[in-house]
Amino acid sequence: MSDRILIFYGSYRQDRQGIRLANYLVDAFGQRGASPELIDAKAIGLPMLDRMYKEYPKGTAPEALETLAEKIRTADAFVFVTGEYNWGVQPGLKNLTDHFLEEWFWRPAAIASYSAGRFAGARSAMAWHGTLSEMGMVVTSTSIAVGGIGKALSENAEPTGDGGAALDHAFPRFADDLAWWTNAARLQRKSTPPPY
Repeated sequence: MSDRILIFYGSYRQDRQGIRLANYLVDAFGQRGASPELIDAKAIGLPMLDRMYKEYPKGTAPEALETLAEKIRTADAFVFVTGEYNWGVQPGLKNLTDHFLEEWFWRPAAIASYSAGRFAGARSAMAWHGTLSEMGMVVTSTSIAVGGIGKALSENAEPTGDGGAALDHAFPRFADDLAWWTNAARLQRKSTPPPY
């Protein structure tokens, strides 16, 4: 059985470069035999959080929320592809994530950050680590950080230059770490009901 991995991306900018990293990850996980799916916050277009999915009476949530809730509930693992906005997280990705809570529980998450500059979104990745943990996910210790995103990946998400080579080198460990935790969580959910 292949791992169902949702890859979340949250930039709403017109000239998005981080989508290259998201597409790279979809392709790379697919080549390893996983079943990845890109969840693009801009394409889904949820409104600013007013009411969480769980706050709607059963069967009354907007269709986009209902569809995404089912995808999250049935996924084996998550990858959050995050840029850094003024030392913080992207509002689009945070807004999408905050619409849900229990749907995330008892699955692993990995963080892949990026930026145009040399810090590679590391400050955003640090912020996401605590947020995802609070939302009931086990966050893997291996992350990916891509600086100079416009030069590390082509428009077709193909690795280029030293940054692309570094990404290709880092990906196997990143994927192996996520796969190990995915399998561990799956086995634990089968053997022991979650405590809440």
